[in-house]
Amino acid sequence: MPDITALTETTYYILLSLYTPRHGYGIMQRAAELSGGRVKLAAGTLYGALNAMTAKGWIVLLSGESDSRKKEYRLTPTGLAVLKAELHRLQELVASGELILKEEL
Repeated sequence: MPDITALTETTYYILLSLYTPRHGYGIMQRAAELSGGRVKLAAGTLYGALNAMTAKGWIVLLSGESDSRKKEYRLTPTGLAVLKAELHRLQELVASGELILKEEL
């Protein structure tokens, strides 16, 4: 697993949304859907995050029609490893919380 710091909720849901290739608006919709409406991405936030994730090698821009305004992105193997590492980290957090708070739950 890659050694990464905790992902923001926004980054996590963008990566999760890109398990299937999507364009920007599709990512916004899927992130909102997966998060139960908690993550509402503005275009500037989304494209800034996409640029950062592309620079880290977590996602790639798919080649498409050069005149198309819709740019589609997909996870790379590194991005999938980052996503899996974050899921594992979150599972550990939940397990620890449940262990300590088991009588409260």
